[in-house]
Amino acid sequence: MRVAIVTVGDEILSGDTVNTNAAWLCEQLNDRGVDVGRITTVPDVVADIARVVNEYRAEYDAVIVTGGLGPTHDDVTVDGVAAAVGRSVEPHETAHEWLTEHGGYAAEDLVGGTTDLPAGARMLPNEAGVAPGAVVEGIYVFPGVPTEMKSMFEAVADEFSGEATYTTVVDVDEPESELIDRFEAIRERFDVTVGSYPGDSVRVKLTATDEAVADEARHWLSERVELVDGAVDREQA
Repeated sequence: MRVAIVTVGDEILSGDTVNTNAAWLCEQLNDRGVDVGRITTVPDVVADIARVVNEYRAEYDAVIVTGGLGPTHDDVTVDGVAAAVGRSVEPHETAHEWLTEHGGYAAEDLVGGTTDLPAGARMLPNEAGVAPGAVVEGIYVFPGVPTEMKSMFEAVADEFSGEATYTTVVDVDEPESELIDRFEAIRERFDVTVGSYPGDSVRVKLTATDEAVADEARHWLSERVELVDGAVDREQA
């Protein structure tokens, strides 16, 4: 399964808010074997949201959109998603019922527009907040507040799955530029993807769909590089 993530918010683009939602979602999706192909941040502009979401829904199995839900003037994500799929925005009866029957809100206390969603969308209850999310034509719309986003994703997490992968990590005490020949050799010898992340040391990630292959590649590389401390971690996604 291939997924694109779209985060919405002027506050992210201005640097006022750190985009932790995208990082958390990538970690959760990766753990489920899902391939995240894009992370894009767009402003609170209907046309921009619609354009990016429409493009990604044609290329990916699902699109996750976070941020910009609610009844205030800059909460325009629902309008943008509705425009992307050619649907109108209208009050959602199920969302209204959930908020008044399970959310603890009286109908007269709900701000106008709170329950507006794309026509025909599946409503996602907001167990940690007010504004409901939605699913429409493979587009999952979550709130931007991290606690609300996490709660809503976890409720539908089983709808995201992919092929399990196995990752081994080797910390190398050599300059990255001097490892190029060994990177080429390991890619030719093993069916693995190689990620190289320099810092105080070079963190080399070897990922394969077969755990034995990942282990063999790690062992092969470890014998041909200068290790920082010999520590090797394995992660499964």
